[in-house]
Parts: sequence; structure tokens; C-alpha cells
Amino acid sequence: MQIFFYVIVVVHVIVSLFLIGVVLLQQGRSADLAGAFGGQGSQTAFGPRAAANVLTRLTTWSAIIFMCTSMALTILYVRGSNRSHSVLGDTPSSSAPAKSGK
Repeated sequence: MQIFFYVIVVVHVIVSLFLIGVVLLQQGRSADLAGAFGGQGSQTAFGPRAAANVLTRLTTWSAIIFMCTSMALTILYVRGSNRSHSVLGDTPSSSAPAKSGK
């Protein structure tokens, strides 16, 4: 079970870096020089749109894989840990303040 956990961690890190790269490669809407003046004429018929579709699909699929690996890591961590899952499980039982060393 530990090996499966580490494999998912590696996949999660790779997908995270890939997702960051794909998002940074995408061109914003009207981000070219003509877009600064309100024009839409600099977009060619086949060039940027085809690249935008590929980048959009890559972003979508990498985001789906990122979310799935995040949920899988959470489930595996909860099942694999033998500790208490409560937030209050590790609190001390006495309510007296700690003594200072002075």
C-alpha cells in the first residue's frame, strides 16, 4: 500500500508541474497588440485557435487528473494512518497553564 501511495505522490507532482506549465503557456483573451486597441484582426484563421483548443484540452485533463490524485492521496492517507483522526485527539487532558522557566 505504501508503494501505491508513493506512486500517486509522484504522479501528483508531475501533473502539478505540467498544469502550471500549460496554464502559463496559454495566451490570454486578446493579449496581442491589436487586443490592446480593441481590434480582433490579428488572429489568423487556423493558427492560434488550434493551439488554444489543444492547450484548453490539456488544461482540462490535467486538472481532472490533479483532482483525482488529490482525492486518492487523501483517502490513502486516512486509511493508512493509525493515529486518531480527530482534531482534538492530541490535546492535553489538564487545563492548567504551562509553568514558565523563570
